[in-house]
Amino acid sequence: MSGHDKWVARDAAVVWHGFTQMGAYADNAPVVVDHAEGHEVVDVDGRRYLDAISSLWVTTLGHRVPELDDALRAQIDRGAHTTMLGNGNRVVVELSEALARVVPVDAPHFIYASDGACAVEQALKIAFQHWVNRGVKGRDTFLAFGGAYHGDTIGALSVGAGGFGTDLFDPLRFPVLRAPGFDNPGCFDVACGIVAEHASKLAAVIVEPLVQGAAGMQLADPEGLAALARACRAHDVLLICDEVATGFGRTGSLFASEAADIRPDLLCLGKGLTAGYLAMSATAVAGPVFDSFLGPDLSEKTLYHGHSYSGNALAAAVALRHLELLEAWDVLANVRERSEQLRALLDDRVTPLAAVHEVRLCGLMGGVELAPPADGLRWGRRVCAAAVERGVLLRPLGDVVVVMPPLTVTAEEINRIVHVLTEAIAEVTA
Repeated sequence: MSGHDKWVARDAAVVWHGFTQMGAYADNAPVVVDHAEGHEVVDVDGRRYLDAISSLWVTTLGHRVPELDDALRAQIDRGAHTTMLGNGNRVVVELSEALARVVPVDAPHFIYASDGACAVEQALKIAFQHWVNRGVKGRDTFLAFGGAYHGDTIGALSVGAGGFGTDLFDPLRFPVLRAPGFDNPGCFDVACGIVAEHASKLAAVIVEPLVQGAAGMQLADPEGLAALARACRAHDVLLICDEVATGFGRTGSLFASEAADIRPDLLCLGKGLTAGYLAMSATAVAGPVFDSFLGPDLSEKTLYHGHSYSGNALAAAVALRHLELLEAWDVLANVRERSEQLRALLDDRVTPLAAVHEVRLCGLMGGVELAPPADGLRWGRRVCAAAVERGVLLRPLGDVVVVMPPLTVTAEEINRIVHVLTEAIAEVTA
């Protein structure tokens, strides 16, 4: 038995992997990582793979960034974690001040959690309680979009559109109003109509600005997003932007909301917040919403919500340094340049392939939708497996191959990704 096979056997004996059928786990040739460096991960046998999925969309600057390593070490000397429930921590204050300068939210306050689903869950509870605190009755419904994915906790599942085997949990989900997904050109017209008709019972609208990631990189018209924001303002409905996937430069601007020039009432952040180093998310809350929770000590207006590891100091120190590096290294310029290169290469080599239905790209969020001639061929899974065999780590969403390299990806690496992807598609669909 090879070193890899031994590790897979040990893994399967004790670990339960998310979104994975463990009965088939060992048969699907999983990569078992020993260490990572730069834009590559290295498995237990020493094989190197270009991390073209940014470790499920979280790694922005690559692995083992010296400046981020140093920030982590420096904070360890100060302390790993102290509770944010009723007390503060200087590095969390500094991070919040830095975020307040750049997020597209007016007079923001930040409440922290550990992952994107929890950031969404916080936003939903805050939006609901905001209207209760204001004495407004009946504002207890949310509007979400078809194709939406907001996480796996119960509230996030409820505003999500289902799929990925989650229909089993439908009895636990609360009902929402639903506009069409981004693949429907009229989705924002419909959403604006729903806002106008049902404003009196809407607590908030929740949307992934620009890109519905888990829907297969479905793209939104910025003008449609702007119209939705105007409808929310006109009818006094809160707007929640879920930028867990799109935030921190992924689409070419620091936040995707900027492309539509919208300023949400609540902004959900995660994934790239700490450059993939530590689990941390945040919900940014606009001033008027935050103010509705102010009242006497221990009053009913208090938000009775918080997590043990909320505002983890180690994560905050890395997130703060990450924000500084994004600016100092002009990372957004690289995202835009590499996105143009990736688009040109995909248009030239991948889009014309008979096996490809459509290519969608926004910044460095890309999806190549395959067109299998029959059900059950698992082209997406097989193409990604063929790419991994060639040393490029890819992962599908059904029959959509996701291309999501680090924001600091090089021109040479973009060429390699497209070359390998083209070869993998040709092999599987021959």
